[in-house]
Amino acid sequence: MIFGKKKSEGKKAAGGKKPKAKKEAAKSAVVSGNARVGDYGVLLSPVFTEKSSMVGGQSAATSGPTVVFRVKPDSTKEEIRGAVERVFNVEVAGVRTCAYIGKVKRTMRSTGRRAGYKKAYITLKQGHSISVVEGL
Repeated sequence: MIFGKKKSEGKKAAGGKKPKAKKEAAKSAVVSGNARVGDYGVLLSPVFTEKSSMVGGQSAATSGPTVVFRVKPDSTKEEIRGAVERVFNVEVAGVRTCAYIGKVKRTMRSTGRRAGYKKAYITLKQGHSISVVEGL
């Protein structure tokens, strides 16, 4: 024993890496069904605008409906695809993203900037649909 610890306790796991306990548990935590806790942080809110309803109504012969979500600005297309598939139990055909820079606004003598955001246009495979109001 060295300072109240056994010699084997202070050593790293096989392969020279420390065991990952807390981080792995947080990543793989399941909320409902297949969805993870982090998936709900990626999808911020659905977008209900005239443009999103027009895009959602259009569908090519090979793809299904398109749904628009406001997403976390630093999320990738792969993260968005995985989150939608796990939260809503659907298959995603494609993800298109669009990042927006916040507008500069003036009040009297000072200027400020609104927060920027990111939108994702998610095209589902044929036969799949999302009831957006129920999901979030």
